[in-house]
Amino acid sequence: MTEVEVDDAQADEPRDGDGPARRPRRAVLALSLAIAVVLGVGWYLWFDRARMGEAEAAARECAAVAPAAAAALFSYDYRTFDASAAGGRSFAAGTFADEYARTTASLKDAAVKEQAVVTAQVTGISVVTAAPDRVELLLFVNQYRRNVNITGEKVDQNRVVLTFTRTDGVWKVTAVAAI
Repeated sequence: MTEVEVDDAQADEPRDGDGPARRPRRAVLALSLAIAVVLGVGWYLWFDRARMGEAEAAARECAAVAPAAAAALFSYDYRTFDASAAGGRSFAAGTFADEYARTTASLKDAAVKEQAVVTAQVTGISVVTAAPDRVELLLFVNQYRRNVNITGEKVDQNRVVLTFTRTDGVWKVTAVAAI
């Protein structure tokens, strides 16, 4: 047998296309992919945190508006009924504003006839859901009512969910659900 001499330069060349020359490119590709994944996850976490911060800010803003909105929407005085209804409408938007207008219009004659005075007071607020553009709040509302048919004052303890939506930069009530 004859011995075959192997040149050192030939020994370093890849024989099957998977030798040392390919390893640095794979390492660079793997490192690039790892960096892209880390950057993507980081961006997502930053975006999610920013969105959560916006939702929390929206919830705080709505919770600040809610007592005045509930008082306006759920209170009326027969002597100033139209002004009371207009005050409530100022907090309403969308289809709820139309529904509120119909409800107050149908209530006016009975309120005047019974000389009804209803004063709503929020006693507690809890966030149900919050997003940057929509917030649902659970409100505990006491309605103090007087009229010619009752002696003294009666208290109705109500629980309602108000849905707030940002309309023209202002939070408005777009839905109400009694619980």
